[in-house]
Amino acid sequence: MRFVLRSKIHRATVTDANINYIGSITIDEMLVKRAGLWPGERVLVVSNTTGARVETYVILGKKDSGEICMNGAAAHLIKTGEEIIVMGFELTDKKIKPKNILVDKENKFIRYL
Repeated sequence: MRFVLRSKIHRATVTDANINYIGSITIDEMLVKRAGLWPGERVLVVSNTTGARVETYVILGKKDSGEICMNGAAAHLIKTGEEIIVMGFELTDKKIKPKNILVDKENKFIRYL
């Protein structure tokens, strides 16, 4: 069994960082669906801007809002305006084809990678 990349939202822009929220990353519902992520799923978030890496879990944001909000302690590491990659992984013994999406600066879906 191996942990392999299953889902990725590539080059998203953090629209808000809320240290007063109790953990997680809030992501536009449509992006969550297109990437094949689940609410509550553990994800790795990597900042292309600073190199910071944090594990957290997904909370659904408003559909088609473009919202990507770092919440709780993660908001100390990854700030508003940073470019990030959000990755979900799967433990499997089979090869899988990841569902990777590319978004624009407003976090609108561009295409599958």
